[in-house]
Parts: sequence; structure tokens; C-alpha cells
Amino acid sequence: MDVERLTDASRLRSRATVLHADADSFFAAVEQRDKPSLRGKPVLVGGTGPRGVVSTASYEARRAGAHSAMSMSRARRLVPAAAVLYPRFGAYSAASQLIMVELAGLSELIEQVSIDEAYVDLDAGPYGDDPERAAAGVRARIRERTGLAVSVGLGRTKLIAKLASDAGKPDGLLLVPPQDEDDFLLPLSARAVPGIGPATMAALERLDVRTVADLRRQPLDVLTMTIGESAGTNLFRLARGFDPRPVAPGGERKSVGAERTFGADIFGADAITSAVEAVADEALRRLTAHGGGARTVVAKVRFTDFTTVTRSVTLPQPSADPSLLRAAAQQAARAAGITDAVRLLGVSFHNLSAHAQLTFPWDDEPDHLVVDEPEAQPDDQPAEQNLDTARTPQFGRLLDEHNARPGLDVEHAERGLGWVVHVRGRTATVRFETAGSAPARSQVLDLDADPLVLAAPWERV
Repeated sequence: MDVERLTDASRLRSRATVLHADADSFFAAVEQRDKPSLRGKPVLVGGTGPRGVVSTASYEARRAGAHSAMSMSRARRLVPAAAVLYPRFGAYSAASQLIMVELAGLSELIEQVSIDEAYVDLDAGPYGDDPERAAAGVRARIRERTGLAVSVGLGRTKLIAKLASDAGKPDGLLLVPPQDEDDFLLPLSARAVPGIGPATMAALERLDVRTVADLRRQPLDVLTMTIGESAGTNLFRLARGFDPRPVAPGGERKSVGAERTFGADIFGADAITSAVEAVADEALRRLTAHGGGARTVVAKVRFTDFTTVTRSVTLPQPSADPSLLRAAAQQAARAAGITDAVRLLGVSFHNLSAHAQLTFPWDDEPDHLVVDEPEAQPDDQPAEQNLDTARTPQFGRLLDEHNARPGLDVEHAERGLGWVVHVRGRTATVRFETAGSAPARSQVLDLDADPLVLAAPWERV
């Protein structure tokens, strides 16, 4: 393989005109914006049941060790004072649209990669000669329109721009000129490089790779033998700052997933179930980073003889509920008919949607998933199954114990708009406050005497 061709820097732009914008702790920040009493306090957004998972942790919660993809039970132990809130995807979607409109004003070339993250090619707009002015201006306009902080990185490649925005968090702006790329890149942890997950990092650590500088010292053939031809070649390039990917409008991802090849084949129901769970968790972390949810869950199984089978489960609507998606992954894996030792397992999420219904469990995860028996299919044709999902609250309905979720928006005929703290029986604890109001104290209401109606989240902005 031609190593020089892989790192031909002449094909890269000469100015730091790729902008990467990433909203800080997005879901939690929207909650703190809309709920003044939570500003400056730890907030956890995600599932509240026994197997609930943190979708986003505020910076106050992160300082105590909580983070996304952590079990909610563990996060609560780490941050017992945190407010735990059910996700309000309508509010996040509305804020996302405002952010993307402002970014689109910088250039014709904008690539949205998740609900709160996008690349912009400033060379395709009026700001190619002054990227810092563009970045500072758009951050100020986003804050004015949404009340949210967005960190921005500037570099001559997507890689550098992304790493710069990460380094600038929270609420930062960092430009990395081409001549300073090595000084910025080489000291970073290798784990910061896109494409290096826990399994890849474990393999690299066996080569004594800890930093990007360590990674750069690895010969190409060593990397490809260690982590595979495609991944090794990609990391060889990225460690040298070479990233020719253009900013591509319409390049939104169609799927996210993860797969694992086992050093020794695994067999047995318990081992398979545990392995599917681990791979599904890695795929869920990537789905969380992407934002939104998925409607189809695909399991990929490769047996000892290299026969590969894929099976899928399709939900009635897109969901970001980790428990539901894990259950679907297990159902799809079982539908593959695992009767022999397994060499590789993969889980991927398809039919992605930024407007997923986030059906996180409230008191407990559903224990009554209904699965249709799949029809017989050739091994290379996915068999689809349907799962029932838990009901999600419907705007305009009266609040009760069954549809209540902590953090959901409600409206009272006299007190106006507020949000649910908790509901027990026919008693609701509510704070009547909005983004533009003063912090409010909790009020306890009798739902028979003071009925509350579930309100659309965008009505409170």
C-alpha cells in the first residue's frame, strides 16, 4: 500500500475553514433553560425505570461523575440531588431547528450530523477569509435566539474541527491553524479520535498506544493486522491529521451500530445474551451521540463457518428507549436461530429519526412485549418482527398518574404553564415557571380540584 498516497497533504485545504458546532449538554441545557429553578443544578435526562439510561447529564452532574449511556440508577447514586427528567423531544427539536438555521446562514454547505451537531464549509460562503468572526457571530446569534451555548471548533479538516470543538467545551471557540495541528493533535488521548471505541482502544493499548502521538508511531501494517484493513488504514490517516472528507449536505447518517469479533468463539444462551447486550450498549452510545431514535433494529450473527445471518425487528414508530431497543436487539438475535458457536455479533439501528418518541420506562420497563412469529426467510433476507411499545403522553389530555413523567409540560387554567415534578395518585407536584420567568417553588395540587392538561413543549419557549 502506498503510504505517501494515504497522507498526501496537498489534497487538504490550506486554511482552517471547516467549522464544527456542537451544543453543550444539549438536552440538559434545554431543560435548564426552560426550568429556571434547575439552572446551575445537576440535571439528568433519560429513562427513570430500573434499567433506565442517562441520555444527557448537565455539566453540574458530570462533575460528580455522571455521563451519558450510564445507568440511571448509578447516576442517581453519584448525584443524589440531581433532577431526573423525562426527555421532551419536541423542545429539543425546536431548539435544533433554530441552531441549524443560524449555521446555514454561514454557507451553502452545511452537514447536520445529529440533532445538536453540524459541520459548515466556510469556504462556500462569505466568511472564508475570517472564520473566527463567523464562529463568534453565529455563537452569539444562537445564544440570543435559543438561550443555549454552542461550542465551535475551526480547522482545515472535519477531524481537527471536531476535536477543537470538543477541546473548547463548554461554551468555547477554538481555532487550530494548519501550522499548529501537530501541537494540538499529538498530545490528545487516542480515545478522542473518531472510530476508536472501547474495543479498539483495548487492542491499541496492547501496542502501548495511549496518545495520538503513540498512534502515529505505529506502522501501517501493524495497525491493519491489529484492528483490520479498513479501520487500521483510517486510523493511520487520522493520526497524521489527514481527513479528506468534504462537508456534505444531505449526508445525514442512515444507520448507526456496532459489532464485535470475538477472540474465541462464544456459545451458550447466557454467553450470547450477554454479548448481544454489550454490543447493543455500544450501538446505543452511538445512537445517543447521533441524536434521535430508530425504528428498525438489526442483529448480525456470523457463525464459526463464516455463515452470516441478519434479522431485524421493526417498531411501530421510531424510539430512543434503551430498554425497548435492547429488547428488540435480543429478539432479532434470537430470530437468527443461533444453534452453533458465534464468531461475530453486530447490532445496528436503522430508519433513524430526529423526531423519535422517547418511550423511556417510567416506573418499570415493559414486561409484555408482543412479538409476531417471523415467516421463514432465506439466510440473506432479514425477517421482520413487530414489537408493541409503551404508550407516550398525548398533548391536550388531562394529567394523571399513568401519563405523568417528571419534567413534562402542563398547563393550569389559572396558574398557566409549568412542569411536573411528580404525581402520586391524584396529587401532583408542579412548578409553574417558563424560560422567561423567575424560578418557582413547587406547588402541590389535587388533580380532581385543579386539573392539569399536558402541554406541547414548544408552547413554553
